[in-house]
Amino acid sequence: MEVLSSAAAAFPPRTVRGQALPHLLFFTDPQRVPNPEAIAERLPAGAGIVYRAFSAEDAIERGRRLRVIATERGLLLLVGAHPGLAEGVRADGLHMPERLSAEIPRLRAEHSRWLITVAAHDRGAIQAAERGGADAVVVSPIFPSNSPSAGEPLGVEGLKDLVAATSLPVYALGGVRARTVSRLIGSGIVGIAAVEALAGP
Repeated sequence: MEVLSSAAAAFPPRTVRGQALPHLLFFTDPQRVPNPEAIAERLPAGAGIVYRAFSAEDAIERGRRLRVIATERGLLLLVGAHPGLAEGVRADGLHMPERLSAEIPRLRAEHSRWLITVAAHDRGAIQAAERGGADAVVVSPIFPSNSPSAGEPLGVEGLKDLVAATSLPVYALGGVRARTVSRLIGSGIVGIAAVEALAGP
């Protein structure tokens, strides 16, 4: 985690809705990271958690535990794709799959203070996020990833092309590890996102 945290701190700062964006996002995953609280407790102040419950029976309880940790450590807490859960755990916003970009205007009207990020895998998805009014996009996969849903890696040049095509802040996800993160310096992204890579030292 230390290498990723240090690298993330080097990315240029961006502010959205009066709030500094995190440079480091931890994406939870019940299969790949069964104890997200342990990682959340080690994240540096100013980092963010994207809590993806995937309809788990204990979603609200775990979300509330992460909310406590986030508050104590000065972290941002986003909930994946579930506005009701986000409300229930008093999250700071939502992370939406790209197929739900069209729902952002309604969510924004109901929760004007929420930070809303959107997953994007190509230029079309980024354009949809822009039209919807997203605050940032999380582009993936950049490098080969352990995610079962990951497609063909974009590579650093593919990432740069997408960054150049949008005014939205861009996060890089997918295969971002201690041995690959240095390749993202100068790519124009606002920060990095990772899953189990943050479980290491």
